[in-house]
Amino acid sequence: MRLTSFTDYGLRMLMRLAGTPDRGFSTAEMAAEFGLSRHHLTKIMQRLAQAGYVTTRRGAGGGAMLARPASEIRLGALVRLLEGGQPLVECFAPGGGDCTIDGRCRLKGRLRAAEAAFLADLDRSTLADIALRPVAAGCLSDEGL
Repeated sequence: MRLTSFTDYGLRMLMRLAGTPDRGFSTAEMAAEFGLSRHHLTKIMQRLAQAGYVTTRRGAGGGAMLARPASEIRLGALVRLLEGGQPLVECFAPGGGDCTIDGRCRLKGRLRAAEAAFLADLDRSTLADIALRPVAAGCLSDEGL
């Protein structure tokens, strides 16, 4: 299974927020950290805010923060939200896409089961399980913290 870059960066942003939950991060700051467009991260942040996963505040001392504890946020729910209904394969799309073997295909059911298992596995983990730990002063990495 391949996730969209929207989901990939949404998860990275949330991991960053979860690692320092008492600090607000601007989209400009995270865009610089991840080497991405601020505009792209703003769209992701808006979706996360609309779904109630983050809160945003303008001005000095503002930025984005988690709206609830990372231990209450399931990874499967995040992937479902961020993927925004992107079908795993074309035939999962409304109307079945252009599949010429629809009705005779025995692969579709197996792919649906695999997708469900993937999301169920992610539902067993929370954002707290994957939060980025802050790098201690003087350390080159967060390994062993």
